[in-house]
Amino acid sequence: MANSAQARKRARQAERHRQNNASRRSAMRTSVKRVIKLIRAGDKEEATAAYRQMAPVVDRASNKGLIHPNKAARHKSRLNAQIKAMG
Repeated sequence: MANSAQARKRARQAERHRQNNASRRSAMRTSVKRVIKLIRAGDKEEATAAYRQMAPVVDRASNKGLIHPNKAARHKSRLNAQIKAMG
């Protein structure tokens, strides 16, 4: 248990950060899954629209340090390539 005032404050901050990170990570994963679902359904227009909404969410997660920048780029690149390959 935290014994000093500084340690108690850091514990409070860590819990707040953990909850914020969990929320942002969940929102990012949901947006990626939405694009994947639309790609599998074969709806190119909807998938493109969902991709446009997903890209900034993934970039924000990367900028906040939730995911590695290369992982964000990989998600965007692969999903964009799948959308472009649709008929």
